Amino acid sequence: MVVFVGAGPGAEDLITVRGQKLLQEADVIIYAGSLVNPGLLEVKKESCDVYNSAYMTLEEVMDVMKKAEQQGKKVVRLHTGDPCLYGAIREQMDALKEAGIEYEVCPGVSSFCGAAAALKAEYTLPDVSQSVVITRMAGRTPVPDRESIRSFAAHQSTMVVFLSTGMLEDLSKELIAGGYEKDTPAAIVYKATWPEEKVLLCTVETLAEVAKREKVTKTALIVVGKILDGDYERSLLYHPEFTTEFRKGVGKDE
Repeated sequence: MVVFVGAGPGAEDLITVRGQKLLQEADVIIYAGSLVNPGLLEVKKESCDVYNSAYMTLEEVMDVMKKAEQQGKKVVRLHTGDPCLYGAIREQMDALKEAGIEYEVCPGVSSFCGAAAALKAEYTLPDVSQSVVITRMAGRTPVPDRESIRSFAAHQSTMVVFLSTGMLEDLSKELIAGGYEKDTPAAIVYKATWPEEKVLLCTVETLAEVAKREKVTKTALIVVGKILDGDYERSLLYHPEFTTEFRKGVGKDE
């Protein structure tokens, strides 16, 4: 059995209880060493074999998995955040299926959730934004034309941009061309939930300038949107005049 496990956003105690238990039981761990906190591996068995996939190809990862399966060993494939976001797990799952190897997925806390915690922000504020766009700039790995930063910017919703810290000048241009005002609030969250976490508040226009000044070149998320400026309407959910399934509203609207 192979289990894909979400390592969480960085902090060692933000992996799920299930994920940590799977690490403790694993005979083989293949972890994304470029992003996963190595402290998470401290719970492993002494006899556990550990591989850093930062130095491996898909074929090499699969060879390790197949060999472990033949030997009746439990394998944990440890991905940063939640495996479903930019984890390249589909190709691994398809290869496992083709090889007749059973697999499961254990979800994790995504770094975009860690960034919100670091910002003390709510991505979905009433009358401000009720949608979150999770995306990335096109670079060495392309992005479909219909999913460009510029096209998403037209919606003016909250945007969380992964894997783009090295392209902030272009990101600013695309956000502004798509419809965000230059002074729209933005934030650079470096290594959310890690001990070295850094939160840099700025605007869409000053993203590159602030990152350069603070020497942030990678391992950061970019958050864009008016949810960062503090203005919003009160939620109806807990309003005394709003009736829900569990309580009756009191007042003019009830």
